[in-house]
Amino acid sequence: MTLSICTAQLNFVVGDLPGNAQKIIVAARAAHAAGARLLLTPELALCGYSAEDLLLRPAFLAACEAAVQTVARETADLTGLVIVLGHPQRVAGARLCHNAASVLRHGVVECSYAKQALPNYHVFDEQRYFTPGQAPCVFEVEGLRIGLLVCEDAWQAGPAQQAAQAGAQLLAVINASPFHADKPAQREAVLRQRVQETGLPVVYAHMVGGQDELVFDGHSFALGADGAVAARAPGFEESLMSVQVTAQAGALALRGDVQPLAGAPEQLWRALVLGVRDYVGKNGFPGVLLGLSGGIDSALVLAIAVDALGASKVRTVMMPSPYTADISWIDARDMAERLHVAYEEIAIAPQFEAFKAALAADFAGRAEDTTEENLQARIRGTLLMALSNKFGSVVLTTGNKSEMATGYCTLYGDMAGGFAVIKDLVKTQVFALANWRNANDPFGTGVNPIPERIITRPPSAELRPDQKDQDSLPPYDVLDAIVERYMENDESVNDIVAAGFDPADVERVTRLIQINEHKRRQAPIGVRLTRRSFGKDWRYPITNKFRA
Repeated sequence: MTLSICTAQLNFVVGDLPGNAQKIIVAARAAHAAGARLLLTPELALCGYSAEDLLLRPAFLAACEAAVQTVARETADLTGLVIVLGHPQRVAGARLCHNAASVLRHGVVECSYAKQALPNYHVFDEQRYFTPGQAPCVFEVEGLRIGLLVCEDAWQAGPAQQAAQAGAQLLAVINASPFHADKPAQREAVLRQRVQETGLPVVYAHMVGGQDELVFDGHSFALGADGAVAARAPGFEESLMSVQVTAQAGALALRGDVQPLAGAPEQLWRALVLGVRDYVGKNGFPGVLLGLSGGIDSALVLAIAVDALGASKVRTVMMPSPYTADISWIDARDMAERLHVAYEEIAIAPQFEAFKAALAADFAGRAEDTTEENLQARIRGTLLMALSNKFGSVVLTTGNKSEMATGYCTLYGDMAGGFAVIKDLVKTQVFALANWRNANDPFGTGVNPIPERIITRPPSAELRPDQKDQDSLPPYDVLDAIVERYMENDESVNDIVAAGFDPADVERVTRLIQINEHKRRQAPIGVRLTRRSFGKDWRYPITNKFRA
């Protein structure tokens, strides 16, 4: 016996039920033509993940049910093909629905499985939206008994063991697992544990694409009964992965094409590119614009934007102040020319002087301070947002995670915009990725995008004479390590000090993280790249007197 299984690693749009249904139908026809007898779609493929509070609206759930019937009807002629479809499913008499996987055969919903383990941590709010299932679901395809699991069910031992006890010979896992660094390898390691516990091979279907701050990286895979990778789809792109399942001497052998896992820098880069491309494309923006300062952050954002969208959809604006160094002008022009993007210069000195003149009476007798620095940032933000209003392009902000953590950013200034591309990259990662992109060309552009001096010169906001970031912050290697330990890993102040960090640096950085929550609440969303980003992962009160 040989059974061909196909995973539909597709990029869905939340709420686009007709479009998502059509994608699934097209994939089903392609899989059937290729000889597949089972097609696995990702978790909640029909509505997209995550639909959030749409899942609480009866009209949305009714539309999802109608779309299930559309997929069943439009694939009824695919003789011999079974489809596992991820979708929300209403529960009679209950306020919340199931996160379901239904088995479609010959145009009929044959059976359904309700996800049992509902994650409620990090970016997940599934207990807000779903009611858990209780029972396993095992169905047959050409004599092979297949047990269904949905996402978090595979992260726990119980549901897989239930399926095995119900007679499953193979586990089919459908998933929408958001990306963070090292997540693809972690998924395979977790599923390898399920294989070892149950003795059953696994075929794992995963989603791909960007949805607001989340990125789904694909990398669908199959594991044999020995835990070895038998197939793996490419990352960060749509793919129909084929797995051949053969019965040999009473055991199942799995075979398919195994794509390599990219290294960590390339995964981060591709996640950023996909996140930008899908946020811009799925929301219908004609392009993007950003303030190009001649510094490392805006340079990195520009390189990502061009890889994501192409030069024709990217517009840059250099807005020099009285404190902008000549090399900033030179480097900004150089980078814009390298990438062939639209570039213009709007000096902000006249507006800056006008603001100071308007405030002169109120500020009389007071020395210049961060107020005047922030005025410059806010003038720039106003100009960028005016261009956005006039031309429709979304403003990409250029702040990084180190700045978001410590508040080294200006509300309604450099924080003004629609999408914060590198908000989950600390500054040391910004430098590392800039160097990586200059040494690598993942999309074949033939361009070494970032002038070397932008990477090597000391970073500065250039809002006062001779300003350097390290005048106001600890060295970035120290700062970023403290942010990772305190913010991402929840280590205590005492534990961080015990690890060898200077108590004064730890106190300073953790205090800045705590007092700048009000800024982060008003920041645009951006691509999530770590296990814990500022956004859905981080929920602290603004009004808060607790200090560790």
